[in-house]
Amino acid sequence: MATAKPKEVDAKATDGEEAPKKKSKMMLFIIIGVLVLLLGGGAAYYFLMMKKEPEQSTEVKKAVEPKDPIYVVLDPFTVNLSGGGQYLQMAITLQMKDDKGGVRLKAYLPSVRSRILLLISSKTAEEITNEEGKLTLKADIKAAIEKPFAEGATPIELTEVLITAFVIQ
Repeated sequence: MATAKPKEVDAKATDGEEAPKKKSKMMLFIIIGVLVLLLGGGAAYYFLMMKKEPEQSTEVKKAVEPKDPIYVVLDPFTVNLSGGGQYLQMAITLQMKDDKGGVRLKAYLPSVRSRILLLISSKTAEEITNEEGKLTLKADIKAAIEKPFAEGATPIELTEVLITAFVIQ
């Protein structure tokens, strides 16, 4: 019996392929384990670190508050409408893009009022009584005011024309 054990050991020792296969399998498992850890670490880094950047950028965007609107309130208009004995009493407020536009508009206020009066007096009551007509009138007023008041001058930029009162009699 004692001789049988050494024969088995001799058979394993003479068969040189068994020992390297165990080492190569062990090395393969180590390499696969390292790759899995690297891929998992890379994925964790991507999801944890890359997700924080958009949150920070939205926080920066939230910190910047929008500017308050700049309004220029015009005195009410009373205008005879075209095509009959009707007249329009209307109040307008202009929303400006910036403070500079508001200052420039106030400097040209008589010209602004004149343009608006000429525009409104060319309309008939039927043209401006419905919603579509009022929206067209707002667009026409905006276009009239945004035209330069002097040759070579930069135009005034409006955000919106607001009709705050509107009565036709």
